[in-house]
Amino acid sequence: MITLHQSPTDPDFVQNPYPFYERARAAGPFFRWEEYDLICTGNAAAVSAIFRDRRFGRETPAELVQPFPEHLRPFYAVEAHSMLELEPPRHTRLRGLVLRAFTSRRIAALAPEIEALTDELIANFPEGPFDLLEHFAQPLPVRIIARLLGVPEEMAPDLLRWSNAMVNVYMASRTRETEDRAAAATEAFVAFMRSYVEERRARPADDLITHLIAAEAEGERLSTDELISTCILLLNAGHEATVHTIGNGVKTLLEHRTPLSALGQDAIAGTVEEILRYDPALHLFTRWVYEDAEVMGHQFKRGDKVALLLAAANRDPGPWEDPGRFRPERRVQPMATFGAGLHFCVGAPLARLELQIALPKLFAACPSLQLAAPPRYGDVYHFHGLEKLMVSR
Repeated sequence: MITLHQSPTDPDFVQNPYPFYERARAAGPFFRWEEYDLICTGNAAAVSAIFRDRRFGRETPAELVQPFPEHLRPFYAVEAHSMLELEPPRHTRLRGLVLRAFTSRRIAALAPEIEALTDELIANFPEGPFDLLEHFAQPLPVRIIARLLGVPEEMAPDLLRWSNAMVNVYMASRTRETEDRAAAATEAFVAFMRSYVEERRARPADDLITHLIAAEAEGERLSTDELISTCILLLNAGHEATVHTIGNGVKTLLEHRTPLSALGQDAIAGTVEEILRYDPALHLFTRWVYEDAEVMGHQFKRGDKVALLLAAANRDPGPWEDPGRFRPERRVQPMATFGAGLHFCVGAPLARLELQIALPKLFAACPSLQLAAPPRYGDVYHFHGLEKLMVSR
C-alpha cells in the first residue's frame, strides 16, 4: 500500500482535489494519507462495501475513547447524543424516533414553501453583480429547516452563524480560535433549543420539534438532550451541505453552459443527481473498525480507522463512464454522496427536493445568469464549497 503526501489546506488542492484523488486511486483500492495518518479509499466498490459492513462504524471503540479538551466540553456534550456518531442499539432507537417525525409526507409538504421562498429570494436579488451564496444558497436551506423544525424564522441568521461555527471543527484548517468559537456557538445553540423545546412541550404545534417530542418507539421518547442534539444535527447537516451543493451546482451549470432543457421537468431529477455526483459538498468521512476484516485485499484490525473519500468514489471509472465529465443526461445510479447503510443521510430527500425546485426557478427567472468573477473554493476541507459565487443577470 502506497503512502501519499498532500496537505488538505494546500491552495491548489483546495481549488481542485480531483487530481490527487485520481493519483491515489491509480495506486490501488487503499492508500495511506500521510498528513492524516489514515488509511483511505476513493474506490467506489470499497467505499460502498465499508458503508454497508457492520464491522465498520462511526462510534469510537470503547478502549480508544480519549478525553476531549476541556474547552470543547459543550461541543462534545452535543456530539454524545448525535445519531451521526452512534451505532446500534442507540443509533437504531434515535434514528427510528427521528424517522417517525421526519417523514416523506412531511418533507413533500414543504414543496410549496420551497417554491415561494425561492421566488421571494430571486425577487430580492440586488442590481449588478452579487454573491449568489449570500442572497440565495445560504438563506434558502436555513430558512426551510427553521420552518420544518418550527423555530422562528427571524432566528435564521443566528442559526446559520452557530451552525457555521460548529462545523468548522471538522475542517482541516481548524485552530484553537476555531474551537473556542465552536464551543461558544454550541452553548448558545443549546440554550436557545432548550428553551424552545420546553416551550413546545407546554404548547405543541404542527412542527418537527413537536412531532419529535411526541414520537414514541416501544414506549420510549427522546430525552431533552437527545432532542436538542437531533435538532442541531438536522440543522447543521440539513443546510451546510445544501448551501455548498447549490453553490457548486450553479457554478458547474454555468461553466459547462448547460442547456436550460437539462432543468426541465422531465430532466431536473437526473441533473440534480449528476450535480451531487460531480462536485459534492462532503469529501471525507471516517469509519472505525470494530473487528478484523478484509476488504479488497487489505487487512483491517480492530481499532483501525479508515477514511472514505466520497468525491473520489463518485469519479471512479469503474461504475462511471467518463467520470470527469459533467453529463446531466447520465444514467442515474447509486453514488457515495449521501452515504449508505445504517447512516444513509436522513435529509437526502429534503436536499434533493430543494435542489429540484430551486435550480429550475433560478435559471427560469435569470436565463442570462453568468459568472461575474472566477469562483474560488474555501479552505473548508473535509467539506468542499465556494467562498462566494459572484454572478450577474
